[in-house]
Amino acid sequence: MSQSYTLSVPDMSCGHCRASIDQALQPLGAQAAFDMAQRRVTVTGEAAQPQVIAALDAIGFPAEPV
Repeated sequence: MSQSYTLSVPDMSCGHCRASIDQALQPLGAQAAFDMAQRRVTVTGEAAQPQVIAALDAIGFPAEPV
């Protein structure tokens, strides 16, 4: 079942950050929509929120639910 949730990613600031996040989410079967101004990522897909948060933390982008 597909789900959608928004995460705050305060350390995200540029296109490189966006590409790194996309790359981390791809193996999880998740897609991201970015709001760079608010530093938020809306994740859609099969991956559970804790799984996505752990993946982002592993690449240096701590995230928390909004």
